[in-house]
Amino acid sequence: MRKKVHSFLTHYSEYEIPFFDVDSMSIMWHGHYVKYLEMARCAFLESINYHYDIMREKGFVWPIVQLNLKYIRPATFRQKVLVELNVIEFESCLRINYIIRDKETKIKLTEGSTTQVAVNIQSQKMELPTPYDFQRVIKSSAGFKDKYEK
Repeated sequence: MRKKVHSFLTHYSEYEIPFFDVDSMSIMWHGHYVKYLEMARCAFLESINYHYDIMREKGFVWPIVQLNLKYIRPATFRQKVLVELNVIEFESCLRINYIIRDKETKIKLTEGSTTQVAVNIQSQKMELPTPYDFQRVIKSSAGFKDKYEK
């Protein structure tokens, strides 16, 4: 049984699988799933008004240091999918879990996770903990759930 992981914030994004993301069998090529995680993450960051341009303005880049994917069922041409994004860590790094589901049936297609770290642009060193400005934005976002809340 999978251990329940606390989510601080949840965000949903919807997409339709286009022709250029599928192979000759109309199944989405495995490498394109990463793009959908990235699009969902960018939509989430836009929704909290702390996107990559702002991160850079604050003096940080946030490279991906770990990526995991588990393919359960294939996504297909013209299928509408829902990407659920859950922020599970933001104080030491930005760790996000994702679930890609069929929009209509809610059947799970793929699970994934990414881990990003803040790197100071000038010093090229990791920022541990994450910048307090970023932590403040996360904590003040609508829907934020503190892990100590019951």
